[in-house]
Amino acid sequence: QVQLVESGGGLVQPGGSLRLSCAASGIIFALYAVGWYRQAPGKQRELVAAIMNGASTTYADSVKGRFTISRDIAKNTVYLQMNSLKPEDTAVYYCNAVARSSNYWGQGTQVTVSS
Repeated sequence: QVQLVESGGGLVQPGGSLRLSCAASGIIFALYAVGWYRQAPGKQRELVAAIMNGASTTYADSVKGRFTISRDIAKNTVYLQMNSLKPEDTAVYYCNAVARSSNYWGQGTQVTVSS
């Protein structure tokens, strides 16, 4: 059984930082393209950052220079380091793993940026 478990969300003030984690069981993350998506109330889910199985990365323009995606192969975990957070970063953040016909989602973790 495949599980992706996100953690690290919470309430943070503007300008603050959070690190999200996505731990996988049942799959080997290094063989998948892993992305962080977010969905704010009333908006569509959008890709924030992704790391490919070759370790190349891509970012949404809105988070470039502020967010960093990385992975720890030994821990089978992908991280999203979020710095200089803004109120518009408030959303539920989801982890996604894709390889060929396989597509897995985590349950999401809430990030709220507010003073």
